[in-house]
Formats: sequence, structure tokens, C-alpha cells
Amino acid sequence: MYHKFYGFKEAPFNMTPNSRFFFESAKHVEALSTLVYAIESRKGFVVITGEIGSGKTTVCRALLNRLDSTTRTALITNTHIGGKDLLSTILEDLDVEYASGSKARLLSQLNQYLIEQLRNDRNVVLIIDEAQNLKTAVLEEVRMLSNLETENEKLIQIILLGQPELKKKLAMPRLEQLRQRIAVYYHLTPLNEEDTQKYIRYRLKIASATGRTYFTDKAMDMIYQFSQGVPRLVNQVCDSALLNGFIYEKDIVDENLMREVIRESPVSQITLTEKKKSEMDEEFDKIIGN
Repeated sequence: MYHKFYGFKEAPFNMTPNSRFFFESAKHVEALSTLVYAIESRKGFVVITGEIGSGKTTVCRALLNRLDSTTRTALITNTHIGGKDLLSTILEDLDVEYASGSKARLLSQLNQYLIEQLRNDRNVVLIIDEAQNLKTAVLEEVRMLSNLETENEKLIQIILLGQPELKKKLAMPRLEQLRQRIAVYYHLTPLNEEDTQKYIRYRLKIASATGRTYFTDKAMDMIYQFSQGVPRLVNQVCDSALLNGFIYEKDIVDENLMREVIRESPVSQITLTEKKKSEMDEEFDKIIGN
């Protein structure tokens, strides 16, 4: 709606992960480099955790674009499934023609495929997003996949992406064998204040192909105070601010407009409605940094 008004070619703060907008903060580059290293070195198990909206899925999309043609990937996003369905989904995502049957039969067919890929000097990567939702029994099935190996290397590289609850789940005594197989663990933290401002400017530049200013310095400060550097919250509040700027015909989003946007944000509403009326103004001042 506001694209033409501000001269954008596309939405700068779309909530859908897009690798074109991948911002190379130190943390996100480190997470991406960690994944690339683990895959190329055939480390086997990798776990990447991060808070909701920290950019795990965007890092995953960037990873998929970095991998060359010798790497086959299976991406699992529906984690409310059983062990047999997981195996079927992996085979389907790898475009393997398979005969349905027991879990043992499916596993055998996957193993044959992996051996064939190794012979052809290809690597196979399984990525499971939102892995914290997997039942412990299914995580055990995932561990069994890590047993598919030769004397020298793993036949399949497994990447688990999830919220911090994943780390807690992996700490369960029942999953000790899986935990011992994790070769690389990385926790993705939110952006700092400097990177948050660079992130905003970076996305605006991609969307507009100009260096035009869209937010005042004070508005940028308020965005960080509200979002605490969580990319998804940054996207949400910036998108709302630009929409309101269009409605009020403001060329630049200033602190007054940003204050209104933050006050009306669903995140602020959820936080503030849990407080007594006498506490609401104090809580809001903390959010916007006044």
C-alpha cells in the first residue's frame, strides 16, 4: 500500500524470510559459516537455537542458496509428525522413488540412496526447522539417522533449528545418546543497537535502491528499545510505521509517529494489558526508552 508513496520496488519489511534481505551481522554470518563448515566437513549433527524471530529461518534460506549442486537437501518444516512420516517426508523431499512399508524398510531405502550419493561424491543434508516441536521418540528416530555412516564419515548431515526449548529437550536423560552426537552447537542472539540500525537501513536500501532517509535517529532508537534487536519485531514495527506514515502523508517517520505505532503494537498491547492501569504508562516508557 505504501510502496509507491515511498518509492519502494518491494516490501522492505516483509515478515516472510527472504534470503535476498539476509543481513550479514556478525552473529548471523557466524551462524551461517558454522552451518557451511559443518556440512562441508561432514560433522553429522548440528544444532542452531535462537529466540522466536531471531532469524534462524532466514539463515537457513541463505544456507540453501550457498550450497552447490553436489549437495542434496531435505527441508522439514512440519515437525508435528511421527517417525515413519518423518522418513517418508525425507525420501520425498530428496526425490527418492521408494516403496512404502515399515520404518525399517524406509530406513534401508534411505541408506541405499545415501550410499549412492557418497559414491557420486555428493553430500546429503537434512534440515529440520522448529525442531523443538519434535516428540522425544521422533528425536530418537533422528538420532538413528546419524548412525548411517561409513568407517570414515557420516552419510547424512543433520541440522536441527529451534527455539531455546530445543536445548532443554535435548538435555533430557532419555536423549543423552543424541546429545553426545551433536558436533556443533550455536545459539543465535538478537542484534545489538548498532546492527539493528544497519539492518533497517540495509533492507530499506534493497527495497528502494537509494540511500534516502525514512526514519529519524530518535525513531530508530525507539525501534531498538521496543524490539531489543529481534529482527521479526523490527520488521513488524517498521512496516506498521511506514504504513502509518503513508496514511498521515509523512515523508519521514519521526518519534511522535513511532510512539503511536509502538503503543498500538500487538506486542505492546499483550504486555500492557497484563498490567494495572496505574502501571501502564511506566511500562510503556520503558519500552520506548523515555
